[in-house]
Amino acid sequence: MQSKAQIQLAFYGDDFTGSTDALEFISRAGAKAVLFIEPPSENELNAFPGLQAYGVAGKTRALPTDQVEQALNAAFTKMKAGAPKHVHYKVCSTFDSSETIGSIGRAIDVGSEIFGTGVVPIVGGTPELGRYCVFGNLFARMGIGSNGDIFRLDRHPSMSKHPVTPANESDLRLHLQKQTKKRIGLIDVLQLEKEVDNWNEAIDGTEAVLIDALYNEQLLKIGEWLEKEAIGDKTLFSVGSSAVEMAIGSFWNRKGLLSAKDGWAEPGKAEPLLVLSGSYSPVTAGQIKWALDNGFVEVALEEENFGTNEANGFGVTCDISTVLSSIHRGKNVIVHSRNIKSGPTAIDSYALGRLLGTVGEKVCEATSLKRIVVAGGDTSSYAARAMGIEAVEMIAPLVSGAPLCKAFSKNIAINGMEVNFKGGQVGGEDYFGVLLEGKLRK
Repeated sequence: MQSKAQIQLAFYGDDFTGSTDALEFISRAGAKAVLFIEPPSENELNAFPGLQAYGVAGKTRALPTDQVEQALNAAFTKMKAGAPKHVHYKVCSTFDSSETIGSIGRAIDVGSEIFGTGVVPIVGGTPELGRYCVFGNLFARMGIGSNGDIFRLDRHPSMSKHPVTPANESDLRLHLQKQTKKRIGLIDVLQLEKEVDNWNEAIDGTEAVLIDALYNEQLLKIGEWLEKEAIGDKTLFSVGSSAVEMAIGSFWNRKGLLSAKDGWAEPGKAEPLLVLSGSYSPVTAGQIKWALDNGFVEVALEEENFGTNEANGFGVTCDISTVLSSIHRGKNVIVHSRNIKSGPTAIDSYALGRLLGTVGEKVCEATSLKRIVVAGGDTSSYAARAMGIEAVEMIAPLVSGAPLCKAFSKNIAINGMEVNFKGGQVGGEDYFGVLLEGKLRK
């Protein structure tokens, strides 16, 4: 594959953690890939020789629908100018969204119009991450990279109680149909058994099509179909989780266009470790408990000026002096929002993310910290921006769906920093211990 950056795949992630997830899977497929904070210029792309794929870590998951449309119109128009073969709108593997916040349906509408894709593919399942789509219904394991039980999405103990976009419908066609007027068809698990040349018989008369995925092996076939649909010089626009990168990457590996990368260098231990968590997930709650039980110093965010009109009545503050003194003493620190009683909204996510990112920036400027972990899908994009991160490149796969990355920044205290961004559902209870030790999974 050539670089023109002859970009073969460009993706726009609806939050930072999900974007690093997509970065991981296309990097593991062997592509030279970088994740940017904003849609890159041609000069920014050319600053990374041999680049074959890139992503943009957006924040649309936490935005009202009109702002989603505004952000994507600008981003997709700029991405289209580079004429990539594929453009993927990367969403959370549990399709977190609603008619009013983080609307995936509106993203489908915008992408379809800008790229002129006839039928928009929507890849529903991500088996590698414990997300299984069967006859249009999504099932999710409790915790990515764990051995938790599997639940239908609308009965999932965490996702059904998400503070911003609770899952109340497991059929993704019905879920998305509330957000778009486009008719959504289905390539189900039975249709997947047929040759890809016959798949289009299932989508006559539809403007978007959901594709089931129960097993990893099915992604190779899905990748073949996506490549088949990306004909001529027209960009194919698709929607889904990092299963899209896995599908396309698997097919490129099969065709010899890429060679899968297996030999990652082990990053090793990074102590002290700073964890910045804005996640309200029960999975993250268990990980915080594990960290505190294993010697991490706790710095809980506190409410400040609550009840004012500023930031929707939501103010937070952090005891930065305790963070700094603990880091200087070589102690691992976890800064978290679990004690804040109010559930986050789109504005709250901004307030939390900005504060966490500012804490991270100040600590990096005052210490010789090597590695930072940021937890929370809705807050991560704001935290990354507050830290001054402009782009990241994958270093190593420590936990599936949340790679360790190298940060690029004009701030010399941040540039070269090892960073890890994890969604609320990612990892087993010892997640922060895994990131502390930096050992590659077997």
